[in-house]
Amino acid sequence: MYELALVFLGLVILLFAGDSLVKGAVNLSLRLGIPALIVSLTVVAFGTSAPELLISVQAILDDVPGLAIGNVVGSNTANILLVLGIPALLAGLTTASCHTEKTYTIMLASTVLFIALCFFSPITWVHGVILLGALALVLGDAFRDALSHREIAEEEPEGADPSMPGWRIAMFLILGLIGLPLGANLLVENATILALQFGVTETVIGLTLVAIGTSLPELATTVMAAYRREAEVALGNVIGSNMFNLLAIIGISSFFGAIPIPPEFLVFDLWVMLAASLLLAPVVYRHVNMGKRWGVALSVLYIIYVITVLILGG
Repeated sequence: MYELALVFLGLVILLFAGDSLVKGAVNLSLRLGIPALIVSLTVVAFGTSAPELLISVQAILDDVPGLAIGNVVGSNTANILLVLGIPALLAGLTTASCHTEKTYTIMLASTVLFIALCFFSPITWVHGVILLGALALVLGDAFRDALSHREIAEEEPEGADPSMPGWRIAMFLILGLIGLPLGANLLVENATILALQFGVTETVIGLTLVAIGTSLPELATTVMAAYRREAEVALGNVIGSNMFNLLAIIGISSFFGAIPIPPEFLVFDLWVMLAASLLLAPVVYRHVNMGKRWGVALSVLYIIYVITVLILGG
């Protein structure tokens, strides 16, 4: 199917362009003398979420805001049930030794804040200010924590290459800045066409196809972390991504137009996202390992969720 192929092409362009932008921005920031710690907490965080952000902004500009909200909510649900479920199923995650209580609690608080704001639909720039204000507090707290641990502060950020020449930095930046809007435009336009062809809403496409696609980098990271026995990397990656999706992506996107919340979100999808988040409570607070049984349970729950969304959306 032509449109489906273009959706996947858009996703591929987005993923490569996002990675390119991170590499270029990180090395330019370090070249300009910005401390590595600040680069890690800001440039890398925003850069790795650039594909989801561009999709959301493009969807709002194209007057299909359901795709934007569906992408964020669907990605957060997929990150927990699928992105943690598959690595747990394949190799198991030794999460008993992880210490992510603080960031997980912040993620839960961010989820509750986001759900509360959804009941004041549509989400406008006023709500965006609230979400970005919460993000600023989170980043400030992370900055203080990092300063108190010198070994963290001295680590090079993702994508850093001290020997990278200036022309390569420029090339990465140009490829990222061109590729991101191109990929977002391809994906949003053709995802909308697919929704019309299959008789479902763009929200359903966002919750399923687009959400899974934008969760692929996190999935690749967690699978590799599972095989390397780096469970804290896998868990931290998902928690951080979910928190950033809600606070930054929706927060920034709201400045490009109001985001109405579909009625079904208020009775189903938002609560599934919260329930999926709460499933991690025993893993985080009671330090339970995520073995293969966890992997089976999470993966099956995600399949049931997607089937339910498609049935309700159809």
